[in-house]
Amino acid sequence: MPDRAPALTLVTVPCLRDNYAFLLHDEGSGATALVDAPEAAPIRAELDRRGWRLSDILLTHHHDDHIAGVEALREGARVIGNAADAGRLPRLDLAVNPGGRLEVCGEAVEVIDTPGHTVGHVSFHFPRSGYAFTADTLMALGCGRLFEGTAAQMWESLQRLRALPPGTVVCSGHEYTEGNARFALSVDGGNARLRARADAVQAARAKGEPTVPSRLADEIATNPFLRADAPDLISALDLKGRPAAEVFATLRSAKDRF
Repeated sequence: MPDRAPALTLVTVPCLRDNYAFLLHDEGSGATALVDAPEAAPIRAELDRRGWRLSDILLTHHHDDHIAGVEALREGARVIGNAADAGRLPRLDLAVNPGGRLEVCGEAVEVIDTPGHTVGHVSFHFPRSGYAFTADTLMALGCGRLFEGTAAQMWESLQRLRALPPGTVVCSGHEYTEGNARFALSVDGGNARLRARADAVQAARAKGEPTVPSRLADEIATNPFLRADAPDLISALDLKGRPAAEVFATLRSAKDRF
């Protein structure tokens, strides 16, 4: 357990139509990290408003809506990303490997291998502060489309993230929660916690409030893609006896058609 409260301030920055970027700030050192850079202008405006200067930019994957703002924001910041995907990312100052660790804003960071949406997707876990930046792998009430990886890869990735402490704050890359909730209800409508969460999501969006970040404990209880091995959901889908990876693949295919 940490010997003091986590120092890092988390700020969620809406970008583009439905993307999110995240700023992390250490008040003691003044260091500020950015996770993903969908576009520069709103991120720069938030930095200027707070008087912060970027020290690091962490990139989860190569899609343009997560990296387009990097060059305009880079200045003296250290750009960090997956070594295996360096050819598709902006120039990296620090290429990291999944399973490795680094230090950002004075905290240890775990690099988690989370392929599926893309084969080079990584997530960043700040265990001391309890933040996980999962971008387009684990989303609020959903998961990313399988553009490059397989369903088996994505299911393994989601299990890695599900194993983090339940209190972890899940910082995902898009405001897709309301649509994800509609799909979740269509396959897991008997889940009382899901129904309550869906109502809360609808109310929040009606007021223009974000539904990201979310808590991992809530995702474990209500996100059907994390529940592909849950007996009640498997029974509701009439997939008894099927392996969890196959159940997940069925769910992902159904969401693609939803």
